[in-house]
Amino acid sequence: MITRRALVLGGLGGLGAVAATGGTGYALVESGTVPGKVRLDRALGRCGDVPAPPPASVRTETMTWRSAHRRTTVTATVVPPAANRSPRGLPVVVALHGTGEDGSSLVRGLALDHYLPDAVANGGVPPFTLVSVDGGSSTYWHPRASGDDPVGMIVDELLPRLRERGARTGRVGAIGWSMGGYGALVLARRLGPARTAAVVAASPALFASYQDAAATNRRSFDDAADYARNDVFAAPDELRGVPLRVDCGTSDPFADRVREFRDRVRPEGGLGDGCHDAAFWRRQLRRELAFLGHRLGAR
Repeated sequence: MITRRALVLGGLGGLGAVAATGGTGYALVESGTVPGKVRLDRALGRCGDVPAPPPASVRTETMTWRSAHRRTTVTATVVPPAANRSPRGLPVVVALHGTGEDGSSLVRGLALDHYLPDAVANGGVPPFTLVSVDGGSSTYWHPRASGDDPVGMIVDELLPRLRERGARTGRVGAIGWSMGGYGALVLARRLGPARTAAVVAASPALFASYQDAAATNRRSFDDAADYARNDVFAAPDELRGVPLRVDCGTSDPFADRVREFRDRVRPEGGLGDGCHDAAFWRRQLRRELAFLGHRLGAR
C-alpha cells in the first residue's frame, strides 16, 4: 500500500525539492501551498470509484441533421424519462458534454439512460426529456471565429426540432459537465431568465484569465477578446433570476475558480469530496436531476 510519505519523497508531480522535507512537504501539498494536490489526491485514492448505475435503462433515440450554425452534421441523443415515452408534452433539459466528447458518449459515460428513468420512477422527480447534443470537441459552447456556433445550434436548431415533436421548449433546463458545465452557463446567458427554468453546472471549466485558459486548452478561446466576451465572471447579473446549481469536487483542478464563482452568484449545490471525473459526477446525478425536474415541473 502506498504511503503519504512515499508519495512525497517520490517527487509526485515534480515535488522533489519540497519532498526532501518529508512530512512537511506532504503538508504543503495537502494545504495547497505548493502544486500537486490534485495528483496527490488521485494517487491516494481520494477520487473514489465510479458508482454502478441503476439497473434499469431506457432505449434512446437519435436526431441527426446538417447544422447551419455548426457547419457540420450533428446528432442529438434523446433520453426519455420512461420506456416508450415520447417528448410530446414534456419539458426539455439540454445536456452539454465536455472536451473530447460528443452527445452520445456523454450519455454512455454517465449512464444518463439509467439515471433519468430511475429519478422519475423511484425518486419522485417530475418527468422531462433529456437531450444530449454534439457541441464540438473544444468549442467551449460559444460562437467561434471559424463560424462554429454551438449555442446558436441549440437555440435555433435543436429546440425548434424538439418543439415540432411536441416537446415544451418555452422554458428549458440545462446541465453540463466540465466544458459543458461552462457551456450550460453560456446557454443560460443566451436564453435569459425568461426561458431558463434551471441550470446545473457540474465541475464547470472556469478560468482566471485568457492565459490560464490557453495554457489548459489552447483551443478553448480564439483570443483574449473572445475570452472577455464570454467570461461568466464579467456579467454575473445576467444569471440573476436563473435557478442555478453548481457542484465541484475539492480535488478538481477547477475547484478554486468554482469556489470563487459560487461566492459571487450563491447557487445551490456545493463542493465535496471528489475529482474531475465520472466518479464524482455520477454521485451528484440524483440530486442534480431532481433539482432540474422539480423546477421544470413548477409551471
